[in-house]
Amino acid sequence: MYKDALAKMLDDSAKTALDRRSFLMLGAAGAGSLLLRPGSAQAAAKTKSAARIVIAGAGAAGLAAASYLAARLDGAKITLIDARKEHFYQPGFTLVAAGIKQSSYVVSTTREYIPGGVELIEERVAEFDPEGNKVVTESGTAVPYDFLVVATGLKLDYDAIPGMDTEQIGNNGLGSIYHSPAKAEATWRAMSDFADKGGVGVFLRPGTEMKCAGAPLKYTFITDDHLRRRGNRGKAEIIYNANNKALFSVPIVHEKVRMLFEDRGVKVNYERVLESIDLGKKLAVFKTPIGPVELQYDFINVIPPMRAPDSVRNSPLRWQEGGWANDGWIEVDKHSLRHKRFDNVFAVGDVAGVPKGKTAASVKWQVPVAVDHLIASIEGKESKAHYGGYTSCPLITRLGQAMLIEFDYKDNLTPSFPGVIAPLEELWISWVMKTMALKPTYISMLRGRA
Repeated sequence: MYKDALAKMLDDSAKTALDRRSFLMLGAAGAGSLLLRPGSAQAAAKTKSAARIVIAGAGAAGLAAASYLAARLDGAKITLIDARKEHFYQPGFTLVAAGIKQSSYVVSTTREYIPGGVELIEERVAEFDPEGNKVVTESGTAVPYDFLVVATGLKLDYDAIPGMDTEQIGNNGLGSIYHSPAKAEATWRAMSDFADKGGVGVFLRPGTEMKCAGAPLKYTFITDDHLRRRGNRGKAEIIYNANNKALFSVPIVHEKVRMLFEDRGVKVNYERVLESIDLGKKLAVFKTPIGPVELQYDFINVIPPMRAPDSVRNSPLRWQEGGWANDGWIEVDKHSLRHKRFDNVFAVGDVAGVPKGKTAASVKWQVPVAVDHLIASIEGKESKAHYGGYTSCPLITRLGQAMLIEFDYKDNLTPSFPGVIAPLEELWISWVMKTMALKPTYISMLRGRA
């Protein structure tokens, strides 16, 4: 009965907004139905406006923003600009690299999520000109705007690692789950070969901000479990290299992961950042406070530095000083997502220079806030919408179990259903959320219904 209810929920939720509390209630109590609430994009009355709104980037944040704006405005000219025809469900890349899903699971098309009345220009933005209220595409076309929403995502800077060659991902023990669906699948083959033979497995995260900072930890746990299931854990050494003095930015989560790593024999090195790699020799060189340190490996999961796209980094939109200036993240107020110097510009998703939030879960909460402030500006009002930094990490700790970690700017744990889902417990229902329920919820978000 429970399995039937869960299967029906997953089918229905691709068409209807899935409330995160309702799903957790189902998982915990085995209830046979969900109470679904309408999304705010559908409930709000439409505002008449002839405003020209440009959305740079048609990934998760850009598509969600287009859906919310289209649902709340009547007569506005909304233009999406992005060259990529494929849409990637990036939270699923880890599942592909774990051998749980096929690469096709994370691939769809951009156009199938574009709401009616929204124009798509299939080019990249080459230049942002906030003083002139326009963007310029790669073909040289100037697109003027009254309001701009920047949702370009980020750049995976593999070129910043001397010796790295993304064409070799999947070969000779080289993995990288972030590059693409095909390379995530190639990473699975390389990791599976390692799990069959054993050896030294090296895991890491970059010294920059990054999307889904829990992913490197997840993949370390997943590799450990594959080794155990094949009876080869005793033949392997697993080494995790943290970029700073913590495994996770939330102190209580860091401590939990540290304890789990200690229990499972994962060696941890702190303040180590990948500096270069020799693919032929299977040798990784890490920058440390005491100088370069070499690590020989049989398998390595390379996570590259992540920065704002060049068009953003070279624009006036970037932070001018402080910790986010070097990598070009956009200077926005962390609660409204409005630019601090250009009132008609907003940034959502990975490119926003805020303390937390480079996850799809953050997009779900950021976009309605930014849209509310934008529409309030059109109406000559002030919005009270507030983004508190909510983000979520379903942290897989073994195949079949995960911890649902939810937190905010202040590092407070913000569980969706306290007393039912304990955020620091390894649970099957959190695994089900990650592997089954989140994709339908994500698709509802793209359509402005989550």
